[in-house]
Amino acid sequence: MTVEILVPDLPESVADATVATWHKQPGDVVARDEVIVEIETDKVVLEVPAPEEGVLEAILEEEGATVLSKQLLARLKPGAVAGEPTTDTTSATASSPDKRHKATLTEETNDALSPAVRRLLAEHNLQAEQVKGTGVGGRITREDIEAYLAADKSAPAAAQDVAAPAPIAARSEKRVPMTRLRKRVAERLLEAKNSTAMLTTFNEVNMKPIMDLRKQYQDVFEKKHGIRLGFMSFYVKAVTEALKRYPEVNASIDGSDIVYHNFFDISIAVSTPRGLVTPVLKDSDTLGMAQIEKGIKDLAIKGRDGKLTVEELTGGNFTITNGGVFGSLMSTPIINPPQAAILGMHKIQDRAMVVDGKIEILPMMYLALSYDHRLIDGRESVGFLVTVKELLEDPTRLLLDV
Repeated sequence: MTVEILVPDLPESVADATVATWHKQPGDVVARDEVIVEIETDKVVLEVPAPEEGVLEAILEEEGATVLSKQLLARLKPGAVAGEPTTDTTSATASSPDKRHKATLTEETNDALSPAVRRLLAEHNLQAEQVKGTGVGGRITREDIEAYLAADKSAPAAAQDVAAPAPIAARSEKRVPMTRLRKRVAERLLEAKNSTAMLTTFNEVNMKPIMDLRKQYQDVFEKKHGIRLGFMSFYVKAVTEALKRYPEVNASIDGSDIVYHNFFDISIAVSTPRGLVTPVLKDSDTLGMAQIEKGIKDLAIKGRDGKLTVEELTGGNFTITNGGVFGSLMSTPIINPPQAAILGMHKIQDRAMVVDGKIEILPMMYLALSYDHRLIDGRESVGFLVTVKELLEDPTRLLLDV
């Protein structure tokens, strides 16, 4: 008797999926609820666990195959575990106590690995036992794998004869298929460029008041709320208030209708190993600074580990993207359809500014608002951006609602 491993139910907006990574091969022993395979959609990565403990008997869809909801992926022979007599597919694993012990250790180690770590191990054909973990409880982290790979590359180089001439590196190239997420991002970017009348307006903001405020209250804030006070909570608060004053920026076009939203769901652009995603911070007008910081941190961690759900990626009336964390001084962000606008934050850099007729060195940051001119006119776009600037330069106004 065998158990069928099926593709899980796909979200309504997802037609099909791609088999991303098999974590087990035929003949491998699997534990109940252990992740066997990851299925990638254009929105999220779905983990498919083993319904029972046993031995993976056969894989029917290889990595890269396109699959549909409830399609058969593999077959599992239940009841067979390491150390017990099984079919021929497991005889190698169960042949000796040493091998059984090694298999058990491997299963326990794999259970403790995050999806991102497992994917990285698979990409470099590494076993978990090869890498020494420095995380909590000896768990392997991404940094551990990178350090192992760096040491592995440097070891052969160190062993070479110093006097021997270095061989000329061969010219080569590597071709890999685009992930479903990367394809979807490309489609949406082209859609935004081709279907909107996109313009970008710029301004700059003096970040000294916020930096002074953070310096004054950082320790107290972290002690009370258990999270650091960052810049993003100020950005989200200022954007939410500006959206209240300029409802056109919080609207979208649906056919020949304009849809005005009376709620404030802010998409936060997050860079992940799989590509750019924009999880949504819901009802930002009801959240305090600490709740915003915790919400953004939670979304960023889920994005990094591939744990974001379709619900967390769906919706959003306005997007904030912070290229400043990568050193970008100025950019023209592209609208995230069907939204009408996106705000780009950039690197904070000391510049000479004229204040009351005198030159001062101030930490300045450029703001860039890209907007759909079909819906938003110049008055609204400039007024919105100036409002964000004024609220950031005088954060007390956020508390006083002025």
